[in-house]
Amino acid sequence: MPEVKKPQALSFKELEEILKDDFRVRVSGCDIDGIPRGKTITKAKFLKSLEEGFGFCNVAFGWDMLDKTYDESVGVERGYSDLIAKLDTSTLRRIPWDHQTPHFLFDFMDPVSRQAFANCPRGLLKRAIAQCNELGFEPLCGMEFEFFNFKETPDTLATKNGVNLTPLTQGMFGYSLLRPSMNQDFFNQIYDQCREYGIPIEGFHTETGPGVFEAALEYAPALQMADRAHLFKTAAKQIGLRHGVIASFMAKPWNDLPGTSGHIHFSLANLTTGKNAFVPENDEEELGSVMRSFVAGLLEALPSIMPLLAPTINSYKRLVENYWAPVTVSYGIENRTSAIRIITPPTCPKSATRLELRVPGADVNPYLAIGACLAAGIHGVKKKLVPKFPPMTGNDPAGAERLPRTLKEATDKMMAKGSVAREILGDAFVEHFGKTRLHEWKQWETAVTNWEVKRYMETV
Repeated sequence: MPEVKKPQALSFKELEEILKDDFRVRVSGCDIDGIPRGKTITKAKFLKSLEEGFGFCNVAFGWDMLDKTYDESVGVERGYSDLIAKLDTSTLRRIPWDHQTPHFLFDFMDPVSRQAFANCPRGLLKRAIAQCNELGFEPLCGMEFEFFNFKETPDTLATKNGVNLTPLTQGMFGYSLLRPSMNQDFFNQIYDQCREYGIPIEGFHTETGPGVFEAALEYAPALQMADRAHLFKTAAKQIGLRHGVIASFMAKPWNDLPGTSGHIHFSLANLTTGKNAFVPENDEEELGSVMRSFVAGLLEALPSIMPLLAPTINSYKRLVENYWAPVTVSYGIENRTSAIRIITPPTCPKSATRLELRVPGADVNPYLAIGACLAAGIHGVKKKLVPKFPPMTGNDPAGAERLPRTLKEATDKMMAKGSVAREILGDAFVEHFGKTRLHEWKQWETAVTNWEVKRYMETV
């Protein structure tokens, strides 16, 4: 079990000293789609804003990932007044590929109550962590990202309309020691500069698929992991652009190839002893009582929280049979075809006992996914739930509930009256987030696709 080390907030005097040679500061928060929204400000403005925060236009929660504003139903205040951006000084990191510019994250706060804004992804995760702490646990997480890389630029991507892209390397070659050597500087800079940026990568390798890498981020306390995962995607993209590469975290870029995952590992540390609370109380038990109830809570909530785990139209193109991604509400001991893979000895040290949620793709918002899973799991621990069915064996969980097949189906389940999502995440968040997903579905429903043009242009 890794030692729980949380970064500490810095005082005004400490920051004055740390930033003495800087004249600009990068600040950013996370929007509902997991995209960093921020700006560069003067050091003077940064220091002045430490106590009260600064204004940030609430359109950050009033538009989608392409800056198209939502309609009135989403409930964003019209006129787009300011939210408050409250800086978190414990998140200081320097950007190696941008002249060591200091970078801080902030939380979105309600300007009237000065409390956490209900729809802030980082705030939702903090609430889930607080629920774990109340029961005497510190949640720890790891994340793995697979992502495609293309020999393209934003300009060529636009010219090609996103199709017929050239992958960084050819062929299916997972765990290759040859393919990284073809782009060694790019590969090494992601690994080295992310570590320098405060995002240590435990393992980095090629995954099956043309131009696919996989990065396993080092295990950490839940908020720290979500911060790292949130920034990792942007870091990989920015480093890629400097090498003429577009790094894509789209869940399913190719119709006939596996998609890209964003698996999340979870465990709970006892706040008093520091020991892994998922370890069974005696050697005769396969699962400890805390882990059993956490798994049960996650299984109960899984269909209801799917939009937080699979947030885009494309997410569900990955969640199909025979492509490694799970498609049912299921769990298994060391089973990579189940939605929840339970990892226990002898495949790991007892102290590393944990579970892996294999549902999310690389397009996931880490704050929302980790927050929803913790809220679901700790809900199970509070109620002392037990799984209603045994762990699956093999690849065919007969009779298991099928996960939602589309974003619309998933969102309807989440927004249904009395849903588990409403119980564990609150009505305010579910209403807002659900309506943003319905907006995404509407954009898809009214879009004319390449598939339609090829199929119908001449034939009908």
